Amino acid sequence: MDALLPLAPTATQIQSTAASMRQVGAAFADLLETLVTTTDAQQRAADQSAQGVHSGGDKNLHQAMIAMEQADISLRYMVQVRNKAIEAYQEIMRMQL
Repeated sequence: MDALLPLAPTATQIQSTAASMRQVGAAFADLLETLVTTTDAQQRAADQSAQGVHSGGDKNLHQAMIAMEQADISLRYMVQVRNKAIEAYQEIMRMQL
């Protein structure tokens, strides 16, 4: 009958799980930081391209439009990642213990 009882995790298993959760959290934080940094860089590049076209110094309107579209897509992607993270957090908060 004792074989049917769930085994309590050992202290080593708990520490191992906590360490792996910290690693996953750090990796996710690094991913988000990279996403924000990349999006910011693309926004700045698009702004510089647009200013170059407006000032008359850069006559390449095609490249400026491509830079602006890349920045727009990157920003939309970042917003969707944020929305999914918020939804996941809200779902976790709704869980009953």
